[in-house]
Amino acid sequence: MKKELIAASALLGIGAAAIVLSNRNKPLKTVNTVDIEKYLGKWYEIAAFPQSFEKGCSNTVAEYSLMDDGKIQVKNTCIKDGKIKEAIGVASVDDKKTNAKLDVSFFWPFNGKYWIIALAPDYSYAVVGHPNRKYLWILGRKPQMDAMTYNHLVLLAAGKGFDIRKLVKTVQDHELLVAV
Repeated sequence: MKKELIAASALLGIGAAAIVLSNRNKPLKTVNTVDIEKYLGKWYEIAAFPQSFEKGCSNTVAEYSLMDDGKIQVKNTCIKDGKIKEAIGVASVDDKKTNAKLDVSFFWPFNGKYWIIALAPDYSYAVVGHPNRKYLWILGRKPQMDAMTYNHLVLLAAGKGFDIRKLVKTVQDHELLVAV
């Protein structure tokens, strides 16, 4: 029985790796449509691919608000070394047909692609990635996400060619955030 479980796990791992490799070179598909008004507000980072600009951060939150010129202000906060760290950027919709592809800039002239590749019908979760598949975020409206939803989103990302072995859960300890 133990050998069968090990063999099944190995085959599942090989199968998942094959799916990732086969989908990595395909164009990244986004969701069909995003209602920007519903997308605005606070999002908690549930998990992400580690990036240098978030190194050492916990309690990472992104807050999106509409600006007078129609662009979106992006305010990212986290706790690093016991202090609140904040970065403010601007996003613009790159694909007006779906609103699912945005360009985000935190300092001119550099910008990055922010593609919404999964979105709950009630906007309770989102998965955001870059078409090069080097960036991935799982976001939720609450600081914690149930395991079933999280696992579903991880598998969805794998199916879109993301190397989910790089995914790291974000510490969301709200008491710490309030205390700082």
